[in-house]
Amino acid sequence: MRVTVERAALLKALGHVHRVVERRNTIPILSNVLLRAEEGTLRLRATDLDIEVTETIPADITEAGSTTVPAYMIYDIVRKLPEGAQVSLEMTADMGQMQIRSGRSRFMLQALPESDFPDLAAGDLPHRFTLPAADLKRLIEKTQFAISTEETRYYLNGIYLHTLDVGGQLMMRAVATDGHRLARVELPAPTGSEGMPGVIIPRKAVAEIVKLVEDGSENVTIELSSAKVRLTFDGVVLTSKLIDGTFPDYQRVIPAGNDKILVVERGDFAKAVDRVSTISSERGRAVKLALADGRLTLTVNNPDSGSATEEIEVDYDAAPIDIGFNARYLLDITAQLDGDTALFKLADPGSPTVIQDREGAAALYVLMPMRV
Repeated sequence: MRVTVERAALLKALGHVHRVVERRNTIPILSNVLLRAEEGTLRLRATDLDIEVTETIPADITEAGSTTVPAYMIYDIVRKLPEGAQVSLEMTADMGQMQIRSGRSRFMLQALPESDFPDLAAGDLPHRFTLPAADLKRLIEKTQFAISTEETRYYLNGIYLHTLDVGGQLMMRAVATDGHRLARVELPAPTGSEGMPGVIIPRKAVAEIVKLVEDGSENVTIELSSAKVRLTFDGVVLTSKLIDGTFPDYQRVIPAGNDKILVVERGDFAKAVDRVSTISSERGRAVKLALADGRLTLTVNNPDSGSATEEIEVDYDAAPIDIGFNARYLLDITAQLDGDTALFKLADPGSPTVIQDREGAAALYVLMPMRV
């Protein structure tokens, strides 16, 4: 194998694929990135056996061939080469090493044969549709923060993506919950998604998808079965196993009868919550919301260091109520809202509260209260 590529293209591709490689691996080949040179292109592939990322870039090929080399090592080498450099990759059959040359720099990396490299064969992916990258980004970013990190409830360790009929229109919905809070966002279902199975996309795959969307595709093609999903961006293909589990019936935890309506300026509210929660020692300490006659009083008590109180004017004319929430969760949710105001639908101090931009907004959040 002998191939020459531009540093910028190689660095971008390595940046995409090397992230899925686990730094600590008991299987040496999984620390490597597969490089295959053929027909004017260099294809790079990396996997952790759950996710596989492949990218193809143009290259000047003198001799076709393939090999695998340590992913983080080659990424660091290319990253440190000067901008605008040409990078030459050369592999001789008898040496078991790949030479990297650029300008006056020479590197020799230990290589392992391509035949040892695992292939995350996706099999048949019967459902295929295309989403604007901005829509996919919105579905993920509005829900990602609520993914559970509790490994015992593995079926909550991802985003549940599914389609359903809402008032006669087919919608695509993304849902995530950790049992304390729930995030739900929907948009009109794209053509081709009809009849797709509900799938749970794992947390690590979600994080990689966000980074790939950031790099500026126009559209993303999504293919899926009940076991795997494949997303194709500009020149980058991410294939991931799906979480094999049943997502709980989240509809049951979204309250429909909450009749106490609070409308608050989102920015003012978030800043007030942030200020009073300064007094907390732990992340999860509750902030108490006392509502009465157009006034909201926020209070935090910490036996070790003192207390804090702040009052803001709000739109609220229902019966007075005192309710407590995790301050961190309140800030996470208000950060996801798009509008200048936040709408809270409350029932009583022990029941879940619904939070959204406005009635009928595409994104809806449910937050469990805390005892205060």
